[in-house]
Amino acid sequence: MIKVNYINQYDSNKKYKKIIKYILSKGYKDLQLQEQMIISIVLMDNQGVQELNKQYRNIDKPTDVLSFENDSDIYEIGDIFISIDKIIEQAKSLKHSFEFELAYIAVHGFLHCLGYNHIIDADEKEMTKKQNLIMIGSKITR
Repeated sequence: MIKVNYINQYDSNKKYKKIIKYILSKGYKDLQLQEQMIISIVLMDNQGVQELNKQYRNIDKPTDVLSFENDSDIYEIGDIFISIDKIIEQAKSLKHSFEFELAYIAVHGFLHCLGYNHIIDADEKEMTKKQNLIMIGSKITR
């Protein structure tokens, strides 16, 4: 079972939480994970994510998602920070629905917290394949 600690620092819209909890539960099931886990999701604006990106990655610009894997705890797998501003921008530019873009980025962060990455091509292919399979099965449309 996956427990999602959810913090919305962006606004009071409740639909984000429903989308995120649904897609992460779907990912947990699709990846056939067995152990209990806890993940924290924090929704922010571009400024908040940019500050974290600068502090932890020395990149002074906003990004859609920052994931921090937690190797020190067997249950708490990590923290994901999502810029809702970026999700809105990307959904428009990619012609995705907001719901699809938010779910896609949440799954991306979830996979990072599970240890997946996209530093080398082979790893990127594996991560993208898993991400796409979870999204296809989710029925959340572009």
